Amino acid sequence: MQRCCSSVLPRLAAPAKATPFLASPAHRFISDIAITRTGKPIIRVPGGGRSSIGGHTVTVFGATGFLGRYVVNRFARVGCTVIVPYREEMTKRHLKVTGDLGRVIFMEYDLRNTNSIEESVRHSDIVFNLVGRDYPTKNFTYADVHIEGTQRIVEAVAKYDVDRFIHVSSYNADPKSPSEFFATKGQSEIEARSVFPETTIVRPSPMFGFEDKLLHPIANGTDLFSANNWKQKLWPVHAIDVGHALETIGYDDHTAGQTFELHGPREYSKEQIAHLVYRMILKERKRVNLPKPLMKAMAKCLNMVWWPTYSPDEIEREFIDQKIDPTAKTFKDLGITPSELDDMAFKYIRDYRSAAYFDLPPMTAKEKREERKYLHTIDDI
Repeated sequence: MQRCCSSVLPRLAAPAKATPFLASPAHRFISDIAITRTGKPIIRVPGGGRSSIGGHTVTVFGATGFLGRYVVNRFARVGCTVIVPYREEMTKRHLKVTGDLGRVIFMEYDLRNTNSIEESVRHSDIVFNLVGRDYPTKNFTYADVHIEGTQRIVEAVAKYDVDRFIHVSSYNADPKSPSEFFATKGQSEIEARSVFPETTIVRPSPMFGFEDKLLHPIANGTDLFSANNWKQKLWPVHAIDVGHALETIGYDDHTAGQTFELHGPREYSKEQIAHLVYRMILKERKRVNLPKPLMKAMAKCLNMVWWPTYSPDEIEREFIDQKIDPTAKTFKDLGITPSELDDMAFKYIRDYRSAAYFDLPPMTAKEKREERKYLHTIDDI
């Protein structure tokens, strides 16, 4: 029997020395480092997509609304830490996937609870106020949301010396407006500037997009009643363009203390918008025009139900055309070209077509040019 010894065992090959891997140093540029208004350094690590480091901590009040999701997505996808104050658990879930793991942070808050508001802004260097309400409820009036809510938010921003505060107001915001919505929005601008003079005020036009309240009610027929024959003049703007503009404003400290009117490139009456929608979905919806006093009385009754329907102030707004402030800055000052309504609306309302016509293509460029020639005649009919 052969004795087991080292002489008969197979010789194990000595492990080769691993060649040290010399990783090339990451390139850094002077643009990756910024100093905020208050002296806070911002260090960015771009190039990693969702895994980049944006450097900023951004709080977005009203993030669960129509415009808020576009603002959260803009900052979260480049690696910024986004704090989302919310009231209802089910309304904020879709925002979690807008950024990398840990980039979107949810904090429950109450607009009447100052401590919860302060907790949401104390670590931020950019704060957006997108809080707004189209209709009053038994718990919150227009003044509660637009004026008192703005006061609490801007006082928290001033207390912690946040670098940037962007207050999203509304078109036609004017404290003397006959509409309570426009009047409280105008007063909120005054309150914000009085407490924090560096406040940037943004007044977007009526927005259109996947979840808008402009095109979809017309297309699905729920915008049934009117008191002004849809003669209100508007400058519709793409929601994605507004989100892009807010991102640019947030990064640019030179916009502090300025006012922006973000409107679309063309003016439409609501009847012209409806005509455009009907041409795209290849069907027409019924509508009923009622006298203003009767419509306001009906809206007052409908506003008592718990789901959003009509409010008397919405009827008042139908008689107020959109006016552009000539002293305010626009998309052009931000280097952004806003999209045309008739170029973008088709993909948002195509699903309202019947199955028989769903696959038909949209209007060609020539057909759109011909359509624009005769849009002005609709108001004369």
